Amino acid sequence: MRGIWRQATHGREDHVSAKATDAESERRTLAMPAILGPVQFPGKLLPKPTPANLRRFAETPIVRRAINVIKDRIAAMDWQIRVRRGVDSGDVAFIARKLKALRRTLEEPNAVDSFRTLIEQVIEDALTGGFGAMEMEPSGDPERPAMLWPVDGASIRINARWDGQPDTPRYAQALPGQLESSAIDLRDDQLMYVRMNPRSFTPFGLGPLEVAFETVNQFLSAHRFAGKLAANSVAQYALWLNEATPTQHDRLIRWWQDEIEGTGRVPLISTGQKPEVLRFAQGTDADLRLAWQEFLIRMVANAFGLPPLLLGLEADVNQSTAAEMTDEAFRGAISPLAMLLAGHITRDLFGKCIGWREFEFVFNELNARDEETELAVQVQLLQAGVLTVNEVRAMRGLGPLGRDGAVQLAGEEAKDRG
Repeated sequence: MRGIWRQATHGREDHVSAKATDAESERRTLAMPAILGPVQFPGKLLPKPTPANLRRFAETPIVRRAINVIKDRIAAMDWQIRVRRGVDSGDVAFIARKLKALRRTLEEPNAVDSFRTLIEQVIEDALTGGFGAMEMEPSGDPERPAMLWPVDGASIRINARWDGQPDTPRYAQALPGQLESSAIDLRDDQLMYVRMNPRSFTPFGLGPLEVAFETVNQFLSAHRFAGKLAANSVAQYALWLNEATPTQHDRLIRWWQDEIEGTGRVPLISTGQKPEVLRFAQGTDADLRLAWQEFLIRMVANAFGLPPLLLGLEADVNQSTAAEMTDEAFRGAISPLAMLLAGHITRDLFGKCIGWREFEFVFNELNARDEETELAVQVQLLQAGVLTVNEVRAMRGLGPLGRDGAVQLAGEEAKDRG
């Protein structure tokens, strides 16, 4: 294991030569560090607790549905890179080339990932434990100025003594059971660490699944109990014959097993007293605790900020309320996380790692829940004179129109096309 560790971390240089046309940055973090025993050592690098239980719960149907509702919606959104508000595009040199380079950086973050596969892994960890992480390394290539890799957020430890200086390591990746002296140090401009629900008393975020941890545990216990009860073929009642002798009791059992059980015949019993049926359960769906399971599903939905409708509870739902609930899910769960990711990409990747602070990353579909609503709003704003055609085209990621109606190109791009 010591040899494998040396091979994984050997030969890291602080700068990459810009002479190669397709410069590849070297990754510092390990792709899948959770391969050893879950042993932790205390110190200044604080580990995130209970990642194994959180990820095991993330594979259950109810939680998986809640995560996919948010993750798939954000990953499928259209996005663009534009000049920041308050920055004059005329003051930015080589604006067309820089926009093209930033887009290629996100569309081709590394040799194996696309933007969707990269952002899905970050969102998954953020929703599971509030520790979505992505490594950023400058490449020295003007066509793709940085390389990005998804990082197991559970392996990232935070330096509680970080002084805010850019040269001081803020994060570190440590294997389970690894000492702090052997951890991989990462500066603030080398790691994008997405914290959901940040708080002042801890450097860690709080993921929705952490909030629903106890609720999911109770749901799994109730679900297992209901499954065993439904699959149990033993009758939940007994027949009591008063003042029956042992011989009569055995004879009745043999007669029932040989003549009645499994035949569908009507049993006829002649005794001095009427037999009494003793029930051990109600024999209804109440034994499965379905109402309790439904309540727990609602609590899981509340933890993720989703309406119970999206987790399969369709009681008391009509056409009008369903539309309102879907809109509420977009505004309460999907839009905030998408804006959080966009802010991290703008601040950490564009600003800290690459150094191009005049650009920002935005999702194009945050203003409306669907395409028809967004189109109607934009048409009304155009008719009222609030927006221009070029502003609407910029919101949709399209280039501005010139005076003759053709698409206007930036100066550098126009020169390249001759």
